[in-house]
Amino acid sequence: MRTGRTDSCLGSSALAVARSDYSVAHAGQRHGKNAHGMLSCRNNGANTSPTTMQDRLTWAQAACARVMRPLVRLALGMGLKHPHLESMLRDLLLEEATRLWRRQGVAAPNISQLAVTTGLNRKDVTARVRRPADPLPHTELSAAAKTFTRWLQLASQDASLHRLPIASGAEGTSFEDVAREASRGDVHHRAVLDELTRLGMCSKVDATHVELTAEGFVPTADLQSTLAFLGDNLRDHASAAVSNALGEAPLLLERAVFAEGLAEVDCEAVHQFMRMRWSAMHRELVGQLSEAITRSGAKGERRLRVGVYLFHEEREAQG
Repeated sequence: MRTGRTDSCLGSSALAVARSDYSVAHAGQRHGKNAHGMLSCRNNGANTSPTTMQDRLTWAQAACARVMRPLVRLALGMGLKHPHLESMLRDLLLEEATRLWRRQGVAAPNISQLAVTTGLNRKDVTARVRRPADPLPHTELSAAAKTFTRWLQLASQDASLHRLPIASGAEGTSFEDVAREASRGDVHHRAVLDELTRLGMCSKVDATHVELTAEGFVPTADLQSTLAFLGDNLRDHASAAVSNALGEAPLLLERAVFAEGLAEVDCEAVHQFMRMRWSAMHRELVGQLSEAITRSGAKGERRLRVGVYLFHEEREAQG
């Protein structure tokens, strides 16, 4: 097996490190399967076959199908039908085409430009020029999420802060203090507390104290919030990979390790290992980002999302 990068192909035929965060022009590897093993590596520099437009379309369509398959499963599980998905796709095509033209210096692309770029007819484009409201909350703007994250950070530094007095007083740090700092006073601490309690993130010990009951802001008791986090997290993960694939700068971190031929107990062991590693990294990230926000006065022009994921399932039957 021929390799050009030590971090792209490992010795085992069933184990690989996949990444999109390198430039195709300085090609390392692309991965593919062959008849002799579970993994093969191709050096782009040695591939002299010209890439046609049809190649690009075929490859892009195949990649989109892989990404969309779990989303289609979600849609069907939630009761969405083809008309819902078709309408949504048309809206997204129009929105992204508008952004594409604006990045190229066209502040207000006209109907014809949008129609040619998207493949939609002019009548359909005209009917969709007003972007529909997004019914899901933006998770990065949630006062509850900010408060919970700040509280979790404090509790990781001082275990006694897992339990807090609700109101400010003589007992030191209170939930009211944390909520006011995290939300910058925009939302009353009682409203934030009610929301975190409803989501199962914390619980009242008595009439005057509250304690953490979760290790991360994962509001499984609230379907709307759960779907909002799913949308935000997958959007940004996909955006990083797409940015790299399109050669946009700077290259963004986007890597994964893939293995097959594992027992379920081994998958679960890795799962728990990654949870522990992420807990430690999460605390460090929150501390670093909190300091950065303080330095900029929360007026910086960039937003950032850092995440981790793990997925395992049964292998498909070999044909």
